[in-house]
Amino acid sequence: MRAMLSVAIATCLFAATASGHAAERETRIPDKAIATAAQLRETALKSDLGYRITESLTTQVGPRLAGSEADARAVAWAVAKFKELGFDKVWTEPVTFPKWERRSESAQVVGAHMQPLHLTALGGSPAGKVEAEVVRFADLAALEAAPAGSLAGKIAFIDYKMERARDGAGYGPGSRVRSKGPSAAIRAGASAYLMRSAGTDSHRNPHTGITRFDDGLTPIPSAALAVPDADQLARLLALGKPVTVRVALDCGWDGTYTSQNVIGEIRGSKKPDEVVLIGGHLDSWDLGTGAIDDAAGVGLTMAAAKLIGDLKQHPARTIRVVAFANEEQGLHGGKAYAVAHADDIARHQIAAESDFGAGRIYAYSSSAPEHARAADAQIAQALAPLGIEYTPGQGGAGPDIGPSAEKGAAWARLAQDGTDYFDFHHTPDDTFDKIDPQALAQNVAAYAVFAYLAASADGDFGSKPATPPSDMK
Repeated sequence: MRAMLSVAIATCLFAATASGHAAERETRIPDKAIATAAQLRETALKSDLGYRITESLTTQVGPRLAGSEADARAVAWAVAKFKELGFDKVWTEPVTFPKWERRSESAQVVGAHMQPLHLTALGGSPAGKVEAEVVRFADLAALEAAPAGSLAGKIAFIDYKMERARDGAGYGPGSRVRSKGPSAAIRAGASAYLMRSAGTDSHRNPHTGITRFDDGLTPIPSAALAVPDADQLARLLALGKPVTVRVALDCGWDGTYTSQNVIGEIRGSKKPDEVVLIGGHLDSWDLGTGAIDDAAGVGLTMAAAKLIGDLKQHPARTIRVVAFANEEQGLHGGKAYAVAHADDIARHQIAAESDFGAGRIYAYSSSAPEHARAADAQIAQALAPLGIEYTPGQGGAGPDIGPSAEKGAAWARLAQDGTDYFDFHHTPDDTFDKIDPQALAQNVAAYAVFAYLAASADGDFGSKPATPPSDMK
């Protein structure tokens, strides 16, 4: 209900709860909490805690492919780190998923222009050795239009160039080439699939990432070429003569694996059963050390909660940090969390996730309904000194909190500058040296302010169980 409702009207409406028409009181944040958040913001900007946590994960564990030996070490690291930081409660929740392994990969042009090509298998690709003529397509639509059987005994190659953007808008079309291209190639009869990496760099570092094969299709070896190698292959094809490439991938699915979502809490002082959720994902691809994707997200949210925990007075609600398992291969940790906590959606005050690198946060928005807009604006005002713009109505829930948002959880978006994110994303170059300490401190400050204020609010941000589609009018 709108703030202008009088107390008398609100009281009358509250009495109608028994008939399913409860009033929604305007959510506000107390002035004392706003003042504390300002102090917290300055403390966080001077802290290197998020940077040190990120360094610890990328150095002591390194790459953390879901289902690998390093996955188990990452879980142990996260449990130990939460405890070392003094979180009030630490536990794990199981996440089971198919296990994919990468063993070896290579490719070369054969024939008159023999030379190596730098590529990497796409997650989910089967093993296989294929030597065949390459057929180039400018984009996904062109391959999807290829007649059935027209690529029999050949290798399909999509040479689509991903566009650079601060908000990562170019990744949608680029990632669709990765996720849908192999199935389109199979339908056209291809024996293998190559793509120009979904990235914005010009280095000989191919970008991996998960792919999918539509039901009923027999998977084929599928890989991404480094951007310069895709350019090289395109130039060879432009000479007008057939080009043959040999691809050899040793990779594939190998049973199932059970990892863990690792969860730490700073307990609330008055409403400890209600939570503000922040976090990132613990796993990474295996080519780099998973620094920007997503050790930074884990490190900065752990640090933000720790700084809140260091306050003399904790906020009313609990701050919950989740290091999600296996985001990279299908949001498995986020989906498992949503299922495990489906009955507690209304107790989730609001959730926000850091999974877009470690660039400075430049915008804030949320799903706050009408009765929480004033509190949302208060949070935005407290974030403004960090150079963060209020952009209500924009964005959406992060990947791993998306499944909970679908079940009715309120979400917030703290948008990071991703201008150069896809130069390093899913490549060997995703390493700790790409983290800017000052930018990461700004992220920690933003998440600390957001989480503290949301946890201190008088009123809610609209979380409630979603109405099943079959029950909707």
